[in-house]
Amino acid sequence: MPSRATAPVAFPKNNRVTKPNTHVIYFAGEFPCNIDGTIITQIKHASNTSKLAEGITVNHSFSNKPVNGYPDYFEKITQYVKIISAPAQYFDNSVTAQTYKAIELQEMESVLNYSDTNSSKAEIDVINQKLSGLKIGIIGLGGTGSYILDFVAKTLVGEIHLFDGDKFLQHNAFRAPSAPSLEELNESTAKVEYYSRIYSKMHRHIVSHELYINKTNLGLLNDLDFVFVCIDRSEAKKEIFEKLESLKISFIDTGIGVERVDESLIGMVRTTTSTQEKRNHIWEGRVSFEDADDADYSTNIQIAELNALNAVFAVMKWKKLYGFLNDLENEHDSSYSINVNHIENNDSST
Repeated sequence: MPSRATAPVAFPKNNRVTKPNTHVIYFAGEFPCNIDGTIITQIKHASNTSKLAEGITVNHSFSNKPVNGYPDYFEKITQYVKIISAPAQYFDNSVTAQTYKAIELQEMESVLNYSDTNSSKAEIDVINQKLSGLKIGIIGLGGTGSYILDFVAKTLVGEIHLFDGDKFLQHNAFRAPSAPSLEELNESTAKVEYYSRIYSKMHRHIVSHELYINKTNLGLLNDLDFVFVCIDRSEAKKEIFEKLESLKISFIDTGIGVERVDESLIGMVRTTTSTQEKRNHIWEGRVSFEDADDADYSTNIQIAELNALNAVFAVMKWKKLYGFLNDLENEHDSSYSINVNHIENNDSST
């Protein structure tokens, strides 16, 4: 039952299984016309205003029956939309019934505020369910952590917990997603609040923790299913790793090392994974526990595209662990070198 200009819903093909019990549809609005202004009599069935349900009033019903009927509702609605739209498109081929208006979901239906039509269009809804319900932690909302949030907020995870005690300041705006206004920067909002405000528009269950994770509050990690660690502080990182290992929680540690050489930047982007199957490499030199601020060679340079790339590698590995993406190598440590454009699987024996 399309309304005046309602687009047909893009049902995934494997969900188009219900055969309509009638070929008739209802319509709200003026009777659609041919290019000469006369009504489209080929679909005329009945015309009278009636109330189908609370808030739903229709003016006409149409009838257009294929020889074998309609195999599913998608084909039925699509056919009527084509018939009604054709005369208008004769005069203006840019006219379309597909408004792409976002469909708001009820909280009981989804953790998202509106339908993921991108996944339904690509027919990967079943694959998306592999991430459904997970409780994710992101420790550190600097450049890399904020991009990880951007990607994870677009999935069906059950909860996203944000941990950071910093404020969102002017320099953060140049290495993070989105584009804050001058007024927003002057608010000096906590990072977790700033990002929660943005991404709660899309994902319902983002939980803010305005604090740094340390030995006094490690219990906040107890109920998580997976954690992204995006901080430089070595002592806190050690305590977090030990806590997550004791809880048998898998995690990914991210790292960027960039330095200036002459008039350009070189460096490396690192992604290190720890799971029940492989943890020792974390303590065998794959992760540096030297504070970035104390390292002689480091100026803690961060660039937006490198932060985003680090987040991409981390989120892709996370999705591999849960079967969303295929994973043949099952590497737990990899690095990308900027100046030679090379990705290295550090678990490879060759």
